[in-house]
Amino acid sequence: MHIEQLEYIVKVAETGSISVAAENLHVSQSGISQSITRLEDELGVKIFNRFKRLGAVPTDEGKILIKKAYEVLVRLQEFKDEAQSYNTVISGNLKLSSIPGFMLFLLEPLSSYKNAFPNVNIEISERGTQHIIELVEKHQIDIGLITIYEDLIKNREDLKFEVILEGRMKVYVSKSSPLASQKFITPEQLMTQNVILYNGDYVIRFANDLINKFGPMNIVFTSDNTEVIKKAILEGLGISFGPDFSNQNDPYVLSGEIVPIEIINYEQEKIGVGWIRSENNHFSINTKKFLEHFKFHSRMLTHSSLHD
Repeated sequence: MHIEQLEYIVKVAETGSISVAAENLHVSQSGISQSITRLEDELGVKIFNRFKRLGAVPTDEGKILIKKAYEVLVRLQEFKDEAQSYNTVISGNLKLSSIPGFMLFLLEPLSSYKNAFPNVNIEISERGTQHIIELVEKHQIDIGLITIYEDLIKNREDLKFEVILEGRMKVYVSKSSPLASQKFITPEQLMTQNVILYNGDYVIRFANDLINKFGPMNIVFTSDNTEVIKKAILEGLGISFGPDFSNQNDPYVLSGEIVPIEIINYEQEKIGVGWIRSENNHFSINTKKFLEHFKFHSRMLTHSSLHD
């Protein structure tokens, strides 16, 4: 058995055609066909059924073996990347996507990472949690930074994740609001206020739970733009709510222009923020190194929060 044989069966499965796979891999069609036949003979298992019209179709056993072959190739590439990192300057691309509320926290780990690896090109997009998961599953990004809750990750063996920070939902009001002097707010009080709702998966989930338990909510408008929501709060159009870890470094919160208030008499679902990636996608050295910086700054943030 040779590594190129594993590459051949994976590429034929992806394209559904030996001829197309041969063209993509820049080898002869007969070379791929003979190599796959030798592998099938060696294993004693038929991996593909070959048809004139349908092309190469994996057998049931073949589907399992092709998946295993793909996993082997991913691990082999990780091995090569790790070895290369000890001898060469790290370069290439890093594609990541983050929920909007966490973009401010990303500045420090990104700056630290870029200083350490200036030759890496970083692409960042701002998306909602569900959209980020789709991008991860399609291998369009290397890593996503999202809010993580139990239902989101249940029975998802294809996704690798780690919760970095855990927190609670808080209400956010303008410093000129009568509520600003309060340390706590109850759900009943919250339901009497005008609410500006962020259109994020967990926030919508949180709002729906409040509505189901305490009645209608006076929602002024819903927006994907966190800056618009902050400006609306400052202008007294309403209050809003969101996870504490996504707002504790916000300039408006730090300056006292926007005041966070604890919610009491309400049992909140656990919420965290962390990274997520596809188990089936190549875990590049760029992604590994970024996660090291991300985790370090997360620990520093947690430590500083404990001493505030």
